[in-house]
Amino acid sequence: METVVDYMPSILRGTLVTIQIALASITLSVVLGLLGAWAKLSAVAPARKLGEAYTTLIRGVPDLVLMLLLFFGGQILLNRLGEATGLWGYVEINQFAAGVLTIGFIFGAYMTETFRGAYLAIPRGQIEAGIACGMTGGLVFRRIVWPQLVRYALPSFGNNWLVLLKTTALVSVLGLQELVYEAFTAGRSQRQLFTFMFVTLVIYLLLTAVSDAGLRWLERKYSAGVRRA
Repeated sequence: METVVDYMPSILRGTLVTIQIALASITLSVVLGLLGAWAKLSAVAPARKLGEAYTTLIRGVPDLVLMLLLFFGGQILLNRLGEATGLWGYVEINQFAAGVLTIGFIFGAYMTETFRGAYLAIPRGQIEAGIACGMTGGLVFRRIVWPQLVRYALPSFGNNWLVLLKTTALVSVLGLQELVYEAFTAGRSQRQLFTFMFVTLVIYLLLTAVSDAGLRWLERKYSAGVRRA
């Protein structure tokens, strides 16, 4: 136990990096999810096809493969383009940026389906009534669509967030010093890998518990005044 205490500062630093990756990734995934949902619901055929291609690609490729392709393949591609065009020199992709971009891109596809399903669950008559009352498109979205979109999307959103939180562990293969990387390094150096992995398990459970409490609070907030069966 004393060994764990000695390494706790580095583990806590890794935990902070994990939280930063998760928050940055969820922000990116929400933006991509809203854009993807708009594309799949659009009346414009090319936008629909692009949205379908995006979600199909993500569902068919493992998360780790995408992360390695972006980190290593993307870096090679950028450097070859820079060498061929002479527009820039050697480029090295940051592990943090690669992790956030990959996880955000992956979960953006899942958020696309979350927001698309939530939008389709909103009664169409309410939107038509808002338009009939003279509301602009922005006002209809802000007053009618968005509050219900959040409420319908929250259960699936919460599930995506919890899975995303665990997916941040994959960034350790890129050498980023997040929670799993720090715990694995400490456990291997002290020959107590099980002990440090158990500490990692407890930290992830705590993060999950805090997230679950926050999600329940959001659900209560956006469900205020809604009668339940």
